[in-house]
Amino acid sequence: MQRFIEIWSQYHVLYIQGTLMTLKISLFGVIFGTIIGMFLALGKLSKSTILKKLAGFYIEIIRGTPLLVQIMIVYLGLSYYLPDTVGFFKSRIFLGTLAICLNSAAYVAEIIRAGIESIDKGQVEAASSLGMNRKLTMRYIIIPQAIKNILPVLGNEFIVLIKETAIISMVGIQDLMYSATKVQGITYQPLIPFFIAALIYLTITFSLSKVLAIYERRLKTSD
Repeated sequence: MQRFIEIWSQYHVLYIQGTLMTLKISLFGVIFGTIIGMFLALGKLSKSTILKKLAGFYIEIIRGTPLLVQIMIVYLGLSYYLPDTVGFFKSRIFLGTLAICLNSAAYVAEIIRAGIESIDKGQVEAASSLGMNRKLTMRYIIIPQAIKNILPVLGNEFIVLIKETAIISMVGIQDLMYSATKVQGITYQPLIPFFIAALIYLTITFSLSKVLAIYERRLKTSD
């Protein structure tokens, strides 16, 4: 226990910086993953066969391959082909975050699709009887209700991403896992640095889970 306290007191700044990076990448992953996922979900629900197949193909590819492989493909592929003049867009942080966003988009797309399909079809028929076309019905009736239904699930996706982003340390992004590995190399302690990281992950995910549970209860009482 004494060694645990010593390591934390000496290297807590590294852990805090890593935690902030993890939260930042996870938040961007959910936000932009939701934006991309919305288009993918609409594509999969589209009457256009081409859009439906393209969206379905993308979702199946992403959901059927490991996140680590996707990060390596995005990071190694784009860092090799992009010119040096693009600057930030060739950085590890951008490419790692991009891979997380693209991964999250496939899962969020299925969440949004399920949320849209859960809306009572009678509302679509009612909108049609009022003269609203498919586009207006989706924009003003279906999507707002679907978003309300899927917000708790999107919160869970954020929690999952916080844990999954530990993989991006493989490409040198200084997240929480990277900080723990760095502290291990400095202190030659095999377990304590990762035990500290595990406690931080647990604290974050547990706190967010409790907040989501409160939010879900309020949604149920407001219905």
